[in-house]
Amino acid sequence: MPISKNQIKLITSLQQKKYRVKEGLFVAEGIKVVNEFLNSEIELQTLFCVDEVLGDYKNYACVSITENELKKISVLKSPNKVLGLFKIPSEKTSQDNGLKVVLDTINDPGNLGTIIRLCDWFGVKELICSKDTVDCYNTKVVQSTMGSLTRVVVKYVDLIPYLKDTQQPVYITDMEGENVYAATLPENGIIIMGNEANGVSSEIKQLISRKLTIPRFGELQATESLNVATATAILLNEFRRATGKLK
Repeated sequence: MPISKNQIKLITSLQQKKYRVKEGLFVAEGIKVVNEFLNSEIELQTLFCVDEVLGDYKNYACVSITENELKKISVLKSPNKVLGLFKIPSEKTSQDNGLKVVLDTINDPGNLGTIIRLCDWFGVKELICSKDTVDCYNTKVVQSTMGSLTRVVVKYVDLIPYLKDTQQPVYITDMEGENVYAATLPENGIIIMGNEANGVSSEIKQLISRKLTIPRFGELQATESLNVATATAILLNEFRRATGKLK
């Protein structure tokens, strides 16, 4: 059965958050990413495949499409054989333990996707986002996670009440903070990473007394800041090393 005009319209509409919310669906593309979702608990709605790979997905009711049709519905520069529509899962209950990352107004899909992959790599099971952080089901985010979105729970909350309610120690990055390489870091805690341009908001800074800094080693000390995903990687590495979780 060929792809219909209504299906093309639906898929292209899902590039916008309001239609993802309305339909309860998101798009995943490419063999690697789609296979990660197919092997997860996330429910498939429809799978679109070119004839070349139909045999690989014989256990699914695939819609057969041509390469040209795939180009019409893909956001990739080089569409990769298969595209899936998946149902957005319901949010799971948050646990007030473990190591967590909290994102305060992250705007760039690439940064969010990389941070989700970092959480997966360092065993952080839950990522908490402010409600104005980019949507994790944005297609660019989904693609950049390379499947890690199937293993990391992403939640969107009002950060101030969330942080007021937690019993865990909460850390922010600040130029005046304690050197992360010398700090005593806990196994359970919350690391807040701020907006790409403005950092952590002043409202949240007022709630937090624990501050860490990643020191600069360059002779000129001229670099203003690190990319937020890069800084997240360094901090997660140090938290895991400090508690013996780094193998």
